[in-house]
Amino acid sequence: MKIQLLPSTFDRNGCASQEQRLTCFVIDDRVAVDAGSIALGLSDEQHENVRDVIVTHPHMDHMATLPIFIDDHFALLTEPVRVHATGEVIALLERDVFNWTVYPRFSQLKNDHCPVMEYVPFRPREEFRVAHLTVTAVAVNHIVPTVGLIVSDGTTTVAFSSDTAATEEFWEVVNERPDISALFIEASFPNSMGKLAEVSGHLTPEGVAAELRKLSHNRLDVLAVHLKPSYRETLVKELGALGISGLSAMEAGRAYEW
Repeated sequence: MKIQLLPSTFDRNGCASQEQRLTCFVIDDRVAVDAGSIALGLSDEQHENVRDVIVTHPHMDHMATLPIFIDDHFALLTEPVRVHATGEVIALLERDVFNWTVYPRFSQLKNDHCPVMEYVPFRPREEFRVAHLTVTAVAVNHIVPTVGLIVSDGTTTVAFSSDTAATEEFWEVVNERPDISALFIEASFPNSMGKLAEVSGHLTPEGVAAELRKLSHNRLDVLAVHLKPSYRETLVKELGALGISGLSAMEAGRAYEW
């Protein structure tokens, strides 16, 4: 399984930086998890192949350029862009984004070939298919309806915490899987901002350490994501100071393989 965190910020020379303002992972150049930077960071090959997007929650940094992505491909699509989300999240996307004011309601529109967008609802704790992957969503502890994900291609399984503060059910489901190769866990704010992290539904490095103590798996790669750009340097140092084997900050643009 190949997973890439798409870059979302670029320097004056057009080169991707490690400042992560938007969230979008691409699995096997085919399936997106969240869509913050989907219209900004995809390669030409990924633009051709990505037609399935799993939206974990409706915050702007996780879906900001999804409407632009669909708009860019509108006339060329020969199959709809399938947006996989819970019924709650779909309702929020329809109310707040695809509402004929911010963007057209693409789920009601067609080009010369097909509908351009299709919602595919799923329920937490019920396994579902997305392209070549099987996925299980689990509710996590954020300030809007949000799910973490356990994703498998039949050989390799990985887990995404999504945005969350301290949570329980997600770890119970992860621990039920004996074959987790990698975990992507958020680390948004430095330890000095623990109160803000708590009220906004996020984790600090100390919070990451506490959550990882709930994990029964001993050998897996743990990649910290959702590092707020203003605090990235501090977060990388504090994560390193935890001394947790296999834990590192994920690099935007790099393709990781398991």
